[in-house]
Amino acid sequence: MLKKLFGNNKSVEEQIVAPVNGKVVPLDEVDDPVFSQRMMGDGVAIEPTDGKVVSPVSGEIVQLFPTNHAVGIKTKSGVEVLVHIGLETVSMEGEGFEGHVTTGDKVNAGDHLITFDMDLVREKAKSTITPVVITNYDDVVENFDPSYSDGANAGESTIATLKTK
Repeated sequence: MLKKLFGNNKSVEEQIVAPVNGKVVPLDEVDDPVFSQRMMGDGVAIEPTDGKVVSPVSGEIVQLFPTNHAVGIKTKSGVEVLVHIGLETVSMEGEGFEGHVTTGDKVNAGDHLITFDMDLVREKAKSTITPVVITNYDDVVENFDPSYSDGANAGESTIATLKTK
């Protein structure tokens, strides 16, 4: 009876919005093999124009790194999205980063997550480029459609649409 009502297809379409204002580029352009070779999963990257980070999806904060340079969010459909601010920013040991959420918090797309000092990141890290990666990509994603642009707005512009398996 349930199969008749709901069908066998559990696939869900998810939209990922920009976590920061800036230019959306392919992961291939990230000067770090962990991201460019998709070792952590597939996604896109953003060259940020300011230091305010918002949630790219609605879900639960599953990880906020102690250094506040990265955050993981899990959607209701099980998609796990990592926002990693800059490259080699973990070495800054949290300097210039302020977290506004904690693990377990429920968030909506566009909710404020982290603030960071762009100038300090430029000075002390390799880059400000911010990868947005689906860390469980192989397990949950059937189709992934990135949306590259020169001017994405945080919390508003869709940077990728995906269909779950």
